[in-house]
Amino acid sequence: MESQSSNDRSSLPALARAAARAFEERFGMPARWLIAAPGRVNLIGEHTDYNGGFVLPMAIERYTVVAAAPAPSRHPRRMTFQSAMSKSAVEIELEEPQRRGEPPWSNYVRGVVAGFESRSVPLPGLCALIGSNLPVGAGLSSSAALEVGVATLLEIASGRALDPVDKARLCQTAEHEFAGVPCGLMDQLACILAEDEGPLLIDCRSGESRTVPLADPDVSILVVNSNVRHSLDDGAYARRRAECERAAEGLGVPTLRDATAEMVDRAREALGPVLWRRARHVVTENARTLAAARALAAGAVREAGSLFYESHSSLRDDFEVSCAELDILVDVAQGLGEERGVYGSRMTGGGFGGCTVTLVRSGQVEAVSGELRREYERRSRRTLDTFVSRPVRGVHALETKDWV
Repeated sequence: MESQSSNDRSSLPALARAAARAFEERFGMPARWLIAAPGRVNLIGEHTDYNGGFVLPMAIERYTVVAAAPAPSRHPRRMTFQSAMSKSAVEIELEEPQRRGEPPWSNYVRGVVAGFESRSVPLPGLCALIGSNLPVGAGLSSSAALEVGVATLLEIASGRALDPVDKARLCQTAEHEFAGVPCGLMDQLACILAEDEGPLLIDCRSGESRTVPLADPDVSILVVNSNVRHSLDDGAYARRRAECERAAEGLGVPTLRDATAEMVDRAREALGPVLWRRARHVVTENARTLAAARALAAGAVREAGSLFYESHSSLRDDFEVSCAELDILVDVAQGLGEERGVYGSRMTGGGFGGCTVTLVRSGQVEAVSGELRREYERRSRRTLDTFVSRPVRGVHALETKDWV
């Protein structure tokens, strides 16, 4: 797919048009469908989802798009997926059991196809091209966007719509079984259910969610990519999840969602220092997430910002998933303070790299971004990328006029 200029790189219509053109060049026919699946930034509530807790993600103006059409009649039981980013392709034979394979990105697609087959949904042959302006490994849910985009395409092509929560669980299972990442449900739910009025407060146990309005135009969500790429399939993420399960077992509760701060404090010696810190993070993060949702809904930005800083400290010290570069970004933001436009900042995503999310006074976004860039480059010898996003709707099929 052709590169995009800085002026249109966040434009969904431009991304859709480029994907449609690339599809026609690759397959020699026009696309019939085009699906847009947004990434997400999690405002607060980290590593709580797989513990049955609360999260507050917001879909962002960065997307994975899937352009597709029925396969030629000579291949009625074959799916071909082309990646515009890696220039690689995969062919999936629908007459054969789905297995993991190469290239690595194809496992997200294979897993979603397997999920539909396990639900006895008859699937047609397809040709598809995947494009994206979501950075990979930045903690903005590029994998969930791909899974949900493919799942939505398969719904439309098969004529079988899934319940939204079931679709999210199908995509989560794909990531567990085919990509090897034992993720929670937050990313998939956010990509499917997001609304453009504000972030979603999601109960990851029940799958229930509600939109938290962000009505103040004087407050912007600034996403800062450290350009330290993280990989959640390298074992550290799985270890954190296993530690949480052991902590819950030690506390005698089904999940850490069921624990209280008092229970965790009483069990400090029995749990040992590592499991105690993991449990303390999850319990306090659940409380912070609910409090931040109330604060943002009430326009109490200072209170929300304070909770962001507390969340980052907990992720750094108790859950140990931050890194030096993320800590620099939060430290610089906190040093700027409200006087220079910053209300709060924290790492976002699984950790070990990726992005921070910062609440900034809208009129000072450019100045804050510039100061973060200068100090980050000075202290880390790395460059960063920043963008501001408003909340956007979840995955959806685009109308033909949006790409023709």
